[in-house]
This record gives sequence, C-alpha cells and structure tokens, in this order.
Amino acid sequence: MIATLEGILLYRGVDSIIVSVSGIGFQIYVPGSTLSQLGAINDKVFLHTYLHVKEDSISLYGFASSQELTLFKRFISVSGVGAKIALALLSSLSVEQLATAILSGNVDLIDQVPGVGKKIANRIVIELKGKLEQEGEWVTVSLAQGASDVIAALTGLGYSLREATQAVSSLPSSSELSLEDKIRMALQQLAAR
Repeated sequence: MIATLEGILLYRGVDSIIVSVSGIGFQIYVPGSTLSQLGAINDKVFLHTYLHVKEDSISLYGFASSQELTLFKRFISVSGVGAKIALALLSSLSVEQLATAILSGNVDLIDQVPGVGKKIANRIVIELKGKLEQEGEWVTVSLAQGASDVIAALTGLGYSLREATQAVSSLPSSSELSLEDKIRMALQQLAAR
C-alpha cells in the first residue's frame, strides 16, 4: 500500500493533482482543503495517501494531514458514502468542523455539503459519533462550542457553506461570547467583504 508520497507537483486540476516521484507521475485525487495548501507547479509536496481499490478501478487519494486521511477512511466506511462524497465533505468543511458536527449530532451542517442528503448525513452521524467519541483526539480537535450552530445559522440566512465557515474560523475563541454575539460578529465580517 502507498501510505505517503513526496515529490514534485506537476499538475493541479479541480479535484486532482499529478505528483512526480522518481520519474513516475501519480494522479492523486485531493479535497479542496489539501489543494489550497499545496504550493505552485514544480514545488515539492508531501501527502498522506490512501489507495482505493474497487472492482473496476484503482484510485489514489491524498491529504495534507493525517487527520484528513483518518476522516476520509471513516467516511468511506459508512454505508452509502463513497470516495466522492468523502472528498466533498473534506472540501466543504474543515476537519474540526466535521468532527464537531458529528460529535454534536449536527446533521443540518453535514446535509448542506453538495451531494450529501439528509439520509446520508444522518447515517454519518449515527455510524461515526460513537467511534469518534472513543478516539479522544477528535474531542480536542472539535471547534469552539457553538461554531457549528453559527455556521448553520449563516447558511440558513443564505450564505454559502464556504462563506459561513470562513467567517466562523476568524471569530475569537472566547467562551464568554453568546451564540447571538458570534452570529452578529460573523455577519459583520461577511458584510465587510
């Protein structure tokens, strides 16, 4: 199995890259979060990878962090969730936001990811919540309390999931702020853009 790859970035696509390793070009499918962290063409890159073997294809998926890789594996273990949906989840929400949504049972946030319906979002929460709770690292990874509620409120007001998550990620992590204060501050940031 190919666990990691280090090489030169030759090509950047919408959802995949090509990395040259000792003269061999590997096509690697990556989430948007990883794609945004990679450098320019001809830069050196390092990726945690997952080799996905199906009856009719073999695909290589790459991730900037081991936590993204772990969540990807968890997602594809859920019945009805394939690699494309797992990549969509990791492209739309950060690892922290996904862990928080699963641990808090926030189906509405997961449901807003393109390609994920209410049924699959429910299944993800039901099947993964207990597993993530048993692994202590996910509790420490999750966002400040109320962040997923702020994102849900902003998307309910018509902002895209990406806009909402960017606004929430720049909020101060003070536990003294109420949910209303966080929403107000996020709206102010969105209006200033």
